[in-house]
Amino acid sequence: MIEKKIGYCFADKKILTRALTHPSKGKENYQRLEFLGDSILNFLVGEYLFVHCDKQEGELTVLRSHFVSEDHLSECFDKLGLEEFVIKGKSLKQELTPAIKGDIMEAIIAGIYLDGGMEEAKKFILDNLEIEDFENAKNDNFKSQLQELIQANFKCTMKYETEKVEVGFEAKFFMDEDLIATGYGKDKTKAEQNCACVAIKKLFEES
Repeated sequence: MIEKKIGYCFADKKILTRALTHPSKGKENYQRLEFLGDSILNFLVGEYLFVHCDKQEGELTVLRSHFVSEDHLSECFDKLGLEEFVIKGKSLKQELTPAIKGDIMEAIIAGIYLDGGMEEAKKFILDNLEIEDFENAKNDNFKSQLQELIQANFKCTMKYETEKVEVGFEAKFFMDEDLIATGYGKDKTKAEQNCACVAIKKLFEES
C-alpha cells in the first residue's frame, strides 16, 4: 500500500522497512539512509533549478533551501499520508515532528536511489516535492531558511539579540561577533523574522 502512495515498488523490501523505522525501534533505522538522502535531495533539487531556473547563484540557493527544508518535506510527507507506516518504538510517545517526517522523506529518497538508481529517485522528487512550481514557491519562515543557508555555507556561530524599542521590537542577527542584519516588528517573533529576511537578502541575494 505504501509503495502505491510513493509511486515506487522496492525490489528489496528491507530497504523500505529501514527507511520507515524510527531510531526508537532499534539500530536498524533510517538515520544512515537519511544522511545519504539529504545529499541526493540537495543535488537533484539543485540540478533541476540550475536547468530550469535562470536566477543567480544566491537566489538559487535560497530557492533550493525551501524545497529541502524540513517544513516543506514534512508537508509532502503529510500529503502522501505516510505517518501510519512509520515503525516506532514504545519510547516514542509523541506525535511525529516535522524534523522526523523530513528525515523519513530523505531516507525514502536514499532507499529508492539504492534500490532503483538516480532516475527513480529523481522521479520521486519531481512527483512529490512540487519543485516544478518553483516560480510560486513561498517560504515565510525566514529564520528557518537562514539557519539552513548558514549551516550549508558557513562555519560559524549565529545568534539573535532582540530588545523592546519605542516602535516595537528590534532584532539583530550576528554571525560569530559580526553584526549582519537588523530588523523591526511589532513583537519579538516578527522582528526576528524580518531580521532574518534582511540577512538572507544581504548574504545570498545581493550581487
